[in-house]
Amino acid sequence: MKDLSKDDGAIEWLGVLYKTILGPEESGGTMSIVDSLSPEGSGPPRHIHHNEDETFVILTGRCRVWIDGHEQILSAGESAFIPKGKEHTFKVLEGAPCRHLVILTPGGFEGFFDEMAKGQFAIPDDMPAIIEAGSRHNLTFTGPPLD
Repeated sequence: MKDLSKDDGAIEWLGVLYKTILGPEESGGTMSIVDSLSPEGSGPPRHIHHNEDETFVILTGRCRVWIDGHEQILSAGESAFIPKGKEHTFKVLEGAPCRHLVILTPGGFEGFFDEMAKGQFAIPDDMPAIIEAGSRHNLTFTGPPLD
């Protein structure tokens, strides 16, 4: 597996590297795949994707995944499916960063990561701008990250 780095075209936001490896322009809009590398302890606030189903595939490391009130620990080789409209989040567990694929159907949400990386918005300081960008990408924030 090739390393994920800015030298390889990845973008960075809040210490997380993101690289779109299949965009909607390559799939006729039906999907996108984002390769992500998240540091220990990181994870987004609870949120809902209103337009996209999400499949979360762990390549390295471990994550605590919370979907609609149910938690599970995922390790390398495991995955979770998050239907659109379901509240969810995750947190990278101690021991190592977590590399994972985010598979979105349909594609297009990866533009949110691009926008956040360009603006280098901070949580919680820039939440109004992050919430506004989220709304353009059919995303609603619903609560805090996992503790």
